Amino acid sequence: MHDYGSFSFDSKAEVLERSKEYWNPDKTQFWSNAGVDLVIDKREGYFLWDMDGRRLVDLHLNGGTYNLGHRNPEVVAAVTAAMEQFDIGNHHFPSVARTALAERLIQTGPVGLTRVAYASGGGEAIDIALKSARHATQRRKIVSIVKAYHGHTGLAVSAGDDRFSKMFLSDRPDEFIQVPFNDLGAMERALIGRDVAAVIMETIPATYGFPLPEPGYLEGVKALAGRAGTLYIADEVQTGLMRTGELWGITKHGINPDVLVTGKGISGGVYPIACVLLSDRAGKWLTEDGFAHMSTFGGAELGCIAALKTLEITTRPEVRSMVHYIADLFGAGLAEIRGRYPDWFTGIRQNGVIFGLEFNHPEGAKFVMRQLYEHGVWAIFSTLDPRVLQFKPGILMNDALCDEVLDRVEVAVQKSRDDARTGSGTAA
Repeated sequence: MHDYGSFSFDSKAEVLERSKEYWNPDKTQFWSNAGVDLVIDKREGYFLWDMDGRRLVDLHLNGGTYNLGHRNPEVVAAVTAAMEQFDIGNHHFPSVARTALAERLIQTGPVGLTRVAYASGGGEAIDIALKSARHATQRRKIVSIVKAYHGHTGLAVSAGDDRFSKMFLSDRPDEFIQVPFNDLGAMERALIGRDVAAVIMETIPATYGFPLPEPGYLEGVKALAGRAGTLYIADEVQTGLMRTGELWGITKHGINPDVLVTGKGISGGVYPIACVLLSDRAGKWLTEDGFAHMSTFGGAELGCIAALKTLEITTRPEVRSMVHYIADLFGAGLAEIRGRYPDWFTGIRQNGVIFGLEFNHPEGAKFVMRQLYEHGVWAIFSTLDPRVLQFKPGILMNDALCDEVLDRVEVAVQKSRDDARTGSGTAA
């Protein structure tokens, strides 16, 4: 019996059965077919425990939600203490917590961002960003990248890959234009009509396997957008909060965006919140009609407390130094492993502790994911390029855990290569 207080289950098998019946049958079956029977029970730091008691090192981090680890004790303590006074709050009225967080975000954000709007999650935050751009420019068109991912809500899903937009009849080629990543010529052609409200860019496209922007590419996009009167939206949901070795990945390119979106990790992994940082131009609707966007749970006060503590931890000088150390350690270790299996492990994409590991098979990362899972590490393949494994160390990992992970990765790389060659493994 697994007793969780408000509910209980007899076994993991019962959870999986009821998950298919009451929750999401396709997703539950997908993971079963992939040989991943994970149902998360206990979680702490960078570790997950399955209901059967098996420990996994978490290198997925739910897209960076757990940058600081699961149930980070400082974030948990801050939110626990805040519950003596705060709750969700009332989104209609000024709030001490929302105001304090907004001020801190602007102080730590790129130059030129002056106001903050709140959401309960990243997709909603992207919707706010796109609505803000349309209002500021009085234009409808949005340009994004082929294989982009910006969330699953109304406008956000239209800006992403058509795998998700077509299902819900949200593909709108007359309003949402997509161009290839790293193709400045295509971007220039998309903007030539001077009728585009915004270019929205993941600084490094996550679900596409973290392909790195070529030197000068993002800077070129920003320049083209500026000349066309188009706003530049930096989607930093997965690349912000020190994952590149700087608080915001976009600042490494010397770019001050018109809008910056943060989510996932800003919650500390404890309480949902997402934030949209806006320039005066992008945020002018806030001075015209502050009721134009409302979100009951956006900027929930307990979420603001979690975010304030997350920012405080993340901006500590010693944390920044540790991220650079972890990045160097994993970069060197992975390069050594790749050197021993060059025919299978063919490439490493890295910016800070953001890694995309390339394998020589159309679904190579699925084989590697399965073997990592078998050897106590959880990392996930890239949905829109399953050759590439998303490999995302936490920013507070210690030396011993980094070394342990590298040992397990080498075993998984070797065994996945053998699986792919013999066809004995399951790529899902």
